[in-house]
Amino acid sequence: MEKSNSQKIQLGIFVIIGTLVFLAAIYFIGNKQNMFGNTSHLKAVFVNVNGLQPGNNVRYAGIDIGTVKEIEMINDTTISVHMIIDNKIMEHIKKNAIATISSDGLVGNMIINIIPGKGATQKVENGDTIQSYSRIGTDAMLETLNVTNENAAMLTADLLKITQEITQGNGTVGLLIRDTLMAQDLKATMSYLRQTSKGTSESVANLNKLITDLNRKDNVIGTLNDTVVANRMKKIIINLEKSSNEIDKVVTNLNATITNVKDGKGAINYLSNDPKLVKQIDSTITNINKASIKLNEDLEALKHNFLFRGYFKKQEKEKAKKKTN
Repeated sequence: MEKSNSQKIQLGIFVIIGTLVFLAAIYFIGNKQNMFGNTSHLKAVFVNVNGLQPGNNVRYAGIDIGTVKEIEMINDTTISVHMIIDNKIMEHIKKNAIATISSDGLVGNMIINIIPGKGATQKVENGDTIQSYSRIGTDAMLETLNVTNENAAMLTADLLKITQEITQGNGTVGLLIRDTLMAQDLKATMSYLRQTSKGTSESVANLNKLITDLNRKDNVIGTLNDTVVANRMKKIIINLEKSSNEIDKVVTNLNATITNVKDGKGAINYLSNDPKLVKQIDSTITNINKASIKLNEDLEALKHNFLFRGYFKKQEKEKAKKKTN
């Protein structure tokens, strides 16, 4: 059965409309994925992309500026992400910009968010690799939260055990809480400690004052800090040591002399220990005194003798002249 001309026209119109819709869809999708227009390439290296896929959006300061072109696994700790960026935005991105991976909303697709850098003025170029920052993923947060919950449960159990022991009066804390006598003793002890601390503070203050007074130069101890006085004291001590040595020598010699006297050596011991000699000496001195008296009598007699009278008178005149002169 041959088709009529109207059917052929309808088929042609349908094909044309379908083709236009297809081209429009391709253009829309390509424009959305930056497949058309002037674009440049940027790279960022991550440790974990957290489910990022090619085709996901790239945002700069909250504005969609491109898409993820390719995700390349370099090694087990390095993942390189290639991005297609609109050239109109490239001139606003600086070298110190930081790329992070986040989600588009609470349950949306993963996106790359480029955070503007501060201070730098040099712009990025096609093919540059910018810095990256890997945020903590949900799994890591849940794992950390799980560990925290387990630790909190253990702490709660231990705390419950401790509070039960305290409530039952077991242990030092429980005894202090339940025993009023011990609490009073502890209070008294703290009072004594406070008084002791006060007394110690006063003693320390007095000691500091004493040390300050000792360091002053207007007292005996303070003068020892003066180098001149210290040198004088040193010389005095040296002289005292020398004098002590000389006194020791004198005492030694005196002891030797006394020893000789005691041992019968020398005239002193002989005179002190021989009574006959003492009597002889006493008799001799008595005779000498008698002889001296007789000699004086003889001289007095000579003065009255006419032969020697002139001589003595002459001597008296000379003595009188010397006294007057």
